[in-house]
Amino acid sequence: MIPMVNLKAQYVEIKDEVERGLAETIENCAFILGPNVQSFEKEAAAYLGVKHAIGVASGTDALHLALIAEGIGAGDEVITSAFTFIATAEAIKYVGAIPVFIDIDPRTFNISPEAIELAITPKTKAIMPVHLFGQPADMTEILQLCEQHQLKLIEDCCQSFGARINGKQSGAIGHASGYSFFPSKNLGAFGDGGLVVTNSDETAAKIKQLRNHGSDVRYYHDVIGYNSRLDEMQAVILRAKLKRIDQYNQARRHVAHLYSELMADLPLITPYEDGLGDHVYHQYTLLSDRRDEIMQALQAQEIACAVYYPVPLHQQNVFKEECADLSLPVTEHVSATCFSLPICPFLSDDDIHKIVDIIRDVLKV
Repeated sequence: MIPMVNLKAQYVEIKDEVERGLAETIENCAFILGPNVQSFEKEAAAYLGVKHAIGVASGTDALHLALIAEGIGAGDEVITSAFTFIATAEAIKYVGAIPVFIDIDPRTFNISPEAIELAITPKTKAIMPVHLFGQPADMTEILQLCEQHQLKLIEDCCQSFGARINGKQSGAIGHASGYSFFPSKNLGAFGDGGLVVTNSDETAAKIKQLRNHGSDVRYYHDVIGYNSRLDEMQAVILRAKLKRIDQYNQARRHVAHLYSELMADLPLITPYEDGLGDHVYHQYTLLSDRRDEIMQALQAQEIACAVYYPVPLHQQNVFKEECADLSLPVTEHVSATCFSLPICPFLSDDDIHKIVDIIRDVLKV
């Protein structure tokens, strides 16, 4: 069997370091906002090139708290993509704001500055680009639009840890950004976890307060907050993986480039790199009108594959009423034809050849 992500192989590589760190944590009994969380926050901030990194309970919480800290609230419009995981829009709805879904670039699957500009209204207060599947959005143009219209820029980096654009990390450009450490992510924990990053002292202070029941000093509460703290044991795991993130991302790029090279002559569309930033391939996502046939053939050989995302957000039941008249043709076409192949730092070249041979057989090329 070939899984989408081989977490067991990754664990074997870091097993000794992780188990030693977990044992020390249990021995010390410092479980909540302990020394590993504090060290991870400093190490992540240094790696990402930002002033502040604050650990929270999930990527969804990271986006939610970032929006609150940046003053986005009831009735505000936030422009974002409909081709993303629902957490992007959930975070916007949590604060009472309105997600304004726009169409995507047919090659990168990210929102384009042209589409954003057309969607801006007097109610627009923020733009939330998603660096989908690990490819950074066009942040130069998006940042210019934010500055021109005095909008907040909240980056959804839940799939792009380690991706760079114009020499900066994704997440280091906006007013605040959210990352996810779901186990399958490029930098993944052994459970849920998230991170908010910002260069603003004020935003960082608000996030720290919000994640800890609205409290700066124990038992003194200034606002209604949340219980959203990165777990100390997850921080142990993340610290071990952070040391290796560039190595992991480079291995993912090798897998992706070999896939694309081997399938260059096939009648399907392989992932496109726009050259604006470093794609870190959280997913390797193709387009094919024969998606179902290909997936069935792979699954018959116990090779994992998946569709991210089969139903775009504007067509989900939860948004159907408010988006009843919204047509996003590129998003809808991509959702109907996309599928993703296994990708992780531990996928062998032999496995890649095996996967491509099966696809080639289906397409009879």
